[in-house]
Amino acid sequence: MPRNLSGLFLAVATTLTLLVAPPAEAFTRQGSAESQQAQDQQVIGLSELPVQAQDVHRRIHEGGPFRYSKDGSVFGNRERLLPRRPRGFYREYTVPTPGERDRGARRIVCGGKEVRQPETCFYTRDHYASFRQIDPRR
Repeated sequence: MPRNLSGLFLAVATTLTLLVAPPAEAFTRQGSAESQQAQDQQVIGLSELPVQAQDVHRRIHEGGPFRYSKDGSVFGNRERLLPRRPRGFYREYTVPTPGERDRGARRIVCGGKEVRQPETCFYTRDHYASFRQIDPRR
């Protein structure tokens, strides 16, 4: 292969690798402006969440009460979309969806040593297919 084509091939392969990287990398990579921009796109302000999610977030910090018996149960992170932590680090909470007869697809998953004072929380509106980190200051 001519030298200029092999360099082009390497550049295209590198770009494609970066494009298909799993979303969780946005939460674990540090340093570069590019990774900071990806992380910012994965963050949602608490005030931007549906009012039901804001209420659940408040209840998490108050220790309840919660509407569903599964609220506060350990979230296994089987999809591995969240940063890897030891089992038991993450707990999940149902965000009620108006009009749904069951628990619906919306959840908040929080992690930390203290259940009432989580280190980080994430919101999913599509039952763990994607997550956005919650910024309580926004």
